[in-house]
Amino acid sequence: MRLRPGGAPSLVHERLRESNSRSSRVMRELRGTPADSEVPVEVYAFEGERLAGGVVGHAWAHWLHVELLWVDGELRGSGLGSRLLATAEEQAREKHGCVGSRVETFDFQASGFYAKQGYTLIGTVEDYPPGSSDHLFVKCL
Repeated sequence: MRLRPGGAPSLVHERLRESNSRSSRVMRELRGTPADSEVPVEVYAFEGERLAGGVVGHAWAHWLHVELLWVDGELRGSGLGSRLLATAEEQAREKHGCVGSRVETFDFQASGFYAKQGYTLIGTVEDYPPGSSDHLFVKCL
């Protein structure tokens, strides 16, 4: 057997999906349904032509996965982040049937913000990245 870098991430992904489907009734039932595909959920705010903020994520398995949320520094504290997140949550719930939302954020980013939006901290990876912590938050939609 030889080991080599690179080459076939999509093949590994498909093999893992097959293995998960054999091992989990939930994953078997999910296969082939609309909730089985990652569907983009994106909301942006513009002031004129200038990007003021945005949320980028995806819906999968009836959950919203928030990947990025950014608000221009001059607009932080204005409520724009709350409006962006609430709009993404509403879109995920109404268009994709999402029942929950999850987000990871570093301790130097937005832990307090997500808590104020009704998210619950369920896990922390200490010293990731070194000197900081990574937090996982969830919320029922």
